[in-house]
Amino acid sequence: MKLLIAFFSATGNTKKIATVIKNKLKELDVNVISLDITSYSSRQRDLIISEYDGIFFGFPIYSMRAPRICREWLQRMDGEGKKCSIFFTYGGFGKDPAHYYIKQLLDEKNFKLVSSAEFVSAHTFNYSGWLAAENRPNKSDYNVAKEYTVKTINKFINNEPYIPIEYTKPLYSSEQLDQAEKYRFHVITKLPARDSDTCSMCGLCENICPTKAMDAQKGIADVNSCIACFRCIANCPEQVLHTNDISHTWEQKLEFHKTTRDGINKMISKIYI
Repeated sequence: MKLLIAFFSATGNTKKIATVIKNKLKELDVNVISLDITSYSSRQRDLIISEYDGIFFGFPIYSMRAPRICREWLQRMDGEGKKCSIFFTYGGFGKDPAHYYIKQLLDEKNFKLVSSAEFVSAHTFNYSGWLAAENRPNKSDYNVAKEYTVKTINKFINNEPYIPIEYTKPLYSSEQLDQAEKYRFHVITKLPARDSDTCSMCGLCENICPTKAMDAQKGIADVNSCIACFRCIANCPEQVLHTNDISHTWEQKLEFHKTTRDGINKMISKIYI
């Protein structure tokens, strides 16, 4: 059996889960290949689906769905009837529509979704002042990832007739979620920008930007292509890239979602089979 783990991971959370899954697969003597699609160039290469017996897809949740650039990447594929699974990482808010809408897309692209999972992970906006799931994923999340891997492998090798997973239809339509994507930029009013003269001009921020939005020379991201993934901030060796401070919105966010910092920390990662 030859499997693929294809994942997008701007700040490293999804990669951590993907690594746990890969190590568990190796422990089970499964031939597995990893494909990190975070970089712009990696998503331009065609994925040869026929080479694999099954695929794990791993994405963060942005505005209640997989990132648009990941959905656009999937749109180019024909799943050829292959079994697949999807795992998400999220910072404690707005996870539920993601499973429903990714299944819709995978169905359209001729994949057979046999399982999914969600893993609590540090929120991207923690780089701008939030305090959501700061030390996640942790050991408990990794244990769920191992369990998810074993259960999914059993689904991959099961020769019984395929029975699709059913997810509850969300309250929000895809058109409403298109509008929700803009919320990121209502909060992040200053895109990642250099605010120090200690920058060594290594150019890493520009080279690793998933959408080619960052201009290292100018020291600022392009407003028309930046997706506020914060890969540049997370990986800047001199830590000279920042957004506006949004710490004043943290309590408002908690109140809106009727939760607390401790409540988020107590959330558990889940498997859907």
